[in-house]
Amino acid sequence: MQRKDIFNQFQKFLHETEGDFHILEQRVPVEVQMDYFNHSNRLRKSLPRLSEADCEEYLARLQSPDMPEKQKKQLLSILAISRQAKAYGVLKQYVTECAPALSHWTYMALMESRMTLESDLSDEKQIYISTGLGGEGQRLRFFILLIASADAPFPDYQRQVIEREFAYFLLRENGKIERLTVRERHVELLVLLPIQTNIKYLLETIVRECNQYGNFLSDDMTVTNVKELTGDEISKILQLHGNHQTRS
Repeated sequence: MQRKDIFNQFQKFLHETEGDFHILEQRVPVEVQMDYFNHSNRLRKSLPRLSEADCEEYLARLQSPDMPEKQKKQLLSILAISRQAKAYGVLKQYVTECAPALSHWTYMALMESRMTLESDLSDEKQIYISTGLGGEGQRLRFFILLIASADAPFPDYQRQVIEREFAYFLLRENGKIERLTVRERHVELLVLLPIQTNIKYLLETIVRECNQYGNFLSDDMTVTNVKELTGDEISKILQLHGNHQTRS
């Protein structure tokens, strides 16, 4: 399935699903998230019941410098799916003191514990949305790469147009620009957008508005909420775009 089809299905799911949406705010690599949820699902088949005393014992074991990381991950996952309020308190404390190597796993455990408790206490379905770039409140974070339509640096007036149009349209959509960098022949953006935003339509609208001042932005763009692209990844995309223009 193509990426645009996956994103369209995601948008359809958001519009058709009733429930209380929560966004995983911290940036957690997608591979860590997958590993965590796979491990969590396996544990559910033989989950031990935890008492408050068990939770206190688990915290003491987690705080021990002698316990291997693998065993600590196991304890964190058990606490997360225990449906025990005391376990949530333990995770909330431990997330502030855990070693950096366990920070992502502990955060995932804390969020899952919160989700299961809220599901038990509320009549409304609790839905968590997790992406590699995280989010803020009811907004998801996206990395966007735009490319110049010509093999020439953006002059100052085009840079100003890009900055002005993105600021205007994202503010109108209740979005937020965290970073906007206009390079010689491409633009990098890190933005927060409400989960219901039709991002494809929004970006096409902004590019169209910018191009009224000289048709200087390509219709080709890269949008991801998995991670920020590295300099090497951006260079490869720009090279492919340049090769495509040459063949055309």
